[in-house]
Amino acid sequence: MSQNKNQYKKEEYPLKTSKRKREAFEEGQAESKMIEEDDGKSSKKQQDKNAKQKRKVSIFWFRRDLRLNDNTALYNALKSQNEVVPLFIFDTEILDKLEDKKDARVEFIHLYIMKIQEQLKQVGSTLIVKHGTVDNAFKELVSEFDIQSVYVNRDYESSAKQRDERIKKYVKQSANAEFYDFKDQVIFEASSTNKDGSPYKVFTPYSKKWLSILTSEDYSCRPSESLMEKFWKSPERKVMSLEEIGFEKAGIPFPSVELNEKIVKNYDKTRDTPSIEGTTRMSVHLRFGTVSIRDLVRRSKGLNATYLNELIWRDFYMMILDQFPHVENNNFKPAYDKLVWRNNVDEFMAWCEGKTGYHLVDAGMRQLNQTGYMHNRVRMVVASFLTKHLLIDWKWGERYFASKLLDYDLSANNGGWQWAAGTGTDAQPYFRIFNPDSQQKKFDPNYTYIKTWIKDLNTKTYPKPIVDHKLARERCLQAFKKALGQ
Repeated sequence: MSQNKNQYKKEEYPLKTSKRKREAFEEGQAESKMIEEDDGKSSKKQQDKNAKQKRKVSIFWFRRDLRLNDNTALYNALKSQNEVVPLFIFDTEILDKLEDKKDARVEFIHLYIMKIQEQLKQVGSTLIVKHGTVDNAFKELVSEFDIQSVYVNRDYESSAKQRDERIKKYVKQSANAEFYDFKDQVIFEASSTNKDGSPYKVFTPYSKKWLSILTSEDYSCRPSESLMEKFWKSPERKVMSLEEIGFEKAGIPFPSVELNEKIVKNYDKTRDTPSIEGTTRMSVHLRFGTVSIRDLVRRSKGLNATYLNELIWRDFYMMILDQFPHVENNNFKPAYDKLVWRNNVDEFMAWCEGKTGYHLVDAGMRQLNQTGYMHNRVRMVVASFLTKHLLIDWKWGERYFASKLLDYDLSANNGGWQWAAGTGTDAQPYFRIFNPDSQQKKFDPNYTYIKTWIKDLNTKTYPKPIVDHKLARERCLQAFKKALGQ
């Protein structure tokens, strides 16, 4: 990974590839051409005549909900009076920005699209899979079908909300179709958990409110799988192969979609030990909706309060992103805007490659680079090291994680990085600085995890520490105090 450090200004992120990946997986960060409005040449009479020749349908649009079971918008679509056409769009405005053609996330999505297709074939139906822009996909659908309505599950990223508003307007203008959206990604949206009309900014009172209003209805199943006969009947339509959409298999294993309840039961005891299988690895399935959040809450509620608390954190960060969209590219707390980051490119590259000389940091980064995954305890350590020890802007770290993580989710990734840097909502205090060596002694005392990922440990090729902990800690404290005027 060779980079010329002199070509970058201090505030610039040095890996433009990673930034582009991050933007792509924010579901529509790329600029999208607006759908051209009806030019008025087609009369209403002609439109009505054309509609009579088309099949009257509702569209269910898969996005971050790649499952046929317990799917809120799909359940409501299948209960409607029209037959339902299931749709997925491989959006080229996203895919064209992914320079790594072995991006595991695309493979993961394709795998679950094919699973859905097989299930639909069993009831005589088929997916319509488009490869192109979202705008053009809906133009083609309006041309082929007499669309009565479009059903989607809500997304809370600002770019996704803008995309949905655009499509809502288009289907209304071009087909007089309704656009229905539903809550499915979270248990509670902001309106349910507000305090006196304002969103919570601190997790503890938020979680107390979340738990106090939770009822069985909030996590009951929406049995969309029981209504599959309502899907349209059609010969199978071909789904493009992974290679045909321009990608290859990444060669990394994907975690099981089945929840391991034994791990859930022991989660509070095992979650901080990176050398064992002590976490459920459900994050990627929640990210792409191959599992229902309601199912996880329903099954974990009586098993382990600590595990349930992690699911509440997920709701919390999605609420923050929805209510405070500026956090996507800015500090949640403006008080930290005056912080002067060092942004040393050589040190950033050492961090990226797992060559800082700090064992737990390097093991985590090498695990990430090789597998697209990093244990959560280690994520906190490497994030703290980058932002506190090296004084490198958290946005650089967030972008790098975005380019590598299979389970990349903007709200959780952003929330985690701003927590580590001290700039976010309910973040750790700036003066709390993880000692990587102390963290290693506490959570990997026998070097089991470290030896798994650092093959050159205790050899001449393994680097010496790039920074002294005590000096870095003092430098960090001074920088934060200066920024805050203390």
